[in-house]
Amino acid sequence: MSETLAIRVRGITIGFGDKIILENLDLDVRRGEVLGFVGGSGSGKSVLTRTILGLVHQRAGSIEVFGQNLADLNVEQHRVLERRWGVLFQHGALFSGLTVLQNIQVPMREYLNLSQELMDELAMLKIRMVGLRPDAADKYPSELSGGMIKRAALARALALDPEIVFLDEPTSGLDPIGAAEFDELIKTLQKTLGLTVYMVTHDLDSLYSICDRIAALADKKIVAEGTLDEILNVSHPWVQSYFHGSRARARAP
Repeated sequence: MSETLAIRVRGITIGFGDKIILENLDLDVRRGEVLGFVGGSGSGKSVLTRTILGLVHQRAGSIEVFGQNLADLNVEQHRVLERRWGVLFQHGALFSGLTVLQNIQVPMREYLNLSQELMDELAMLKIRMVGLRPDAADKYPSELSGGMIKRAALARALALDPEIVFLDEPTSGLDPIGAAEFDELIKTLQKTLGLTVYMVTHDLDSLYSICDRIAALADKKIVAEGTLDEILNVSHPWVQSYFHGSRARARAP
């Protein structure tokens, strides 16, 4: 695997029963980039993400993360690899019975052997890192705004200082100002921490403002992959409709 690739997907086929969701799909995610992953609803974006994370098994093909073929790893080796990525699930997926501080500490408790005092210090560092006020630490998810939930979930995704962050629709449910602020936060953290960001999104503004490259999913495979300028020139009907439709024109810079 090339040193420049964080994730290398080749010939992936995924299905449930008689239904094939993805077929012979290839995808590269380069180290240190923000990759925007787009596709129609139900096209299989989240299925591919869960497969890379090891939550869904493929029928064919291979997935390499940092040069390691996931199929070759035993349970302990996979746990070691898992420490190198963080995940922000759609809608945050915070544990409702835990405070923000406790939510951020969940990965620490699972993977690290740290004192409570050190976990508290690290969790507070993550809270400040994502732009939350210190008093957010003791709040429960029900006491947070939508934007605060996203930031708290991002803090949890960063709990183990990962090299890759998977973001599933990170700006969904946010107003345009809140979405723009969250995009800027992601870009700042990506540059500051040297992160690789794999972002599933429908948000055209995010694609225009922070993504280095874009991969488009249609017809069960990647039909376009490249910079925004390259994607805009792709002739595939779904890509043309998505990036050149009336709503897209309204959002173009």
